[in-house]
Order: sequence, then C-alpha cells, then structure tokens
Amino acid sequence: MSLQIADQMAVSLARLLQNGETVFHGVASPLPMVAVLLAKKLHAPDLVYLNITGSVDPQPERLPESTVDPVLLNGTAGFFELQDVFDLAARGRLDTAFLSGIQIDRRGCINMSAVGPYEKPKVRLPGGAGSAFLMETARRVILWRTKHDPRTFVEQVSFVTACGRVDRVVTPLAVFRLGVEGLGVESIHPYADPATVRRETGFAVEVDESTPVTPAPTEGELAALAAVDPEKVRLFEF
Repeated sequence: MSLQIADQMAVSLARLLQNGETVFHGVASPLPMVAVLLAKKLHAPDLVYLNITGSVDPQPERLPESTVDPVLLNGTAGFFELQDVFDLAARGRLDTAFLSGIQIDRRGCINMSAVGPYEKPKVRLPGGAGSAFLMETARRVILWRTKHDPRTFVEQVSFVTACGRVDRVVTPLAVFRLGVEGLGVESIHPYADPATVRRETGFAVEVDESTPVTPAPTEGELAALAAVDPEKVRLFEF
C-alpha cells in the first residue's frame, strides 16, 4: 500500500505543475523532488526547477534521499544562493513553492514551531526557516504531508509558523483546495473512502460518495515515474 500511496501522491503533485513555471522546494522534500522531475518528463519540459542545493534544472545521475545531497548539483544549468529565491519570490517570479508542516489547519496555515503552548510546548519543533516569507510571496504554495490524521490536520494550529497563498494540499488520502471557507476536499484518492477522510481530518469536511475521485496514475505516468525514480526514493518519507 505504501508504494501505491507514494505513487499517487507523486503523480498528483506532478499534475499540479505547469509548463514554464519556476518551482522551488527546500530540505526534506523527496516527494516534491520526484514530482518536479516527473512533471518535466511528462508535460512540463520548460518548467524551471530550483532546489535548496542552489542548482537550476539539474540532471542528477540518481535521486538522493536527502534533498541537500550534492548529487542534485549534477548537470545544473546555473547556480544561485538561497537568498536569491526570496528575492525572486518578492519580485513575483517564483510561481510555485512546496512547503509542509507538522500541523496544517483549516485555513491552510502550517505549524513548524511548537505543539502546545509556545512558552511550554509538548514538542518544540525546528522552526519554519523561510516558509513564512515564501507563503506570502510565492505566487502559489502547494503543501504536502505523508501523514493524514486528526493530529496533523487540525482545526487551528498550535502556533502559526506561516500562512499565505496555499493553493492545494496533497495527502495520502486526498487533494484539498483552499477556498473562501478554508480547505475543502477536491478529490479523494481511489483507494480511500469518504468515511476515512472524515475520520482522519481534525476539522469538518464535506465529502461523500459524490466527491470526485483523484484519477489513479496512468500506465504512462507510472512508466515515467519508474524512469525518474527507479530506486523509489519517493518512499523515503513514509
């Protein structure tokens, strides 16, 4: 089941990317890394891929489990420093940023700071790095999380690390879209069901048998995914 979920999430993330976009992901982002390269192979050859190593459209010989591995510098078309990403976003030229959070709430806010009262938290988290800036300045943000349960998807995060231009959230069970009333279920994955999505989401969601089903990966998408990620790095987050 884990491979099926990883395949569904990688393909669902890739489908959201558009040709000609400039896309960035940071550390601890194997699924976005695979999704970006998959999109470039399938339908977005002119997508500009930026990653945390400072490479532009790299051509790695293999995909690493760590997205700060120097292998992601192989074949790069150029180099940049991290501050350049923030400058690019501030000028409106970063189309999509991939981000995540330990908690994600109905408003699309993320928590990477602390669970529980900030002064005396149950868990102290590593912090949001540049997420607070990127969520406000990137043209859109795609969130992903490989865990979908009521502790992750909450009514309100314990601490707002970042909140901003969230477009979609892709999880092991569904794709959410942010609307005026908050996150709503756009589609549920083929192996999931409405009752499970309701039970595992910590805020009320409208989902039933009439909710659209996320298209399963096609044979062509799976073949491209196997070519991009033969060592199944996409499983590393699970």
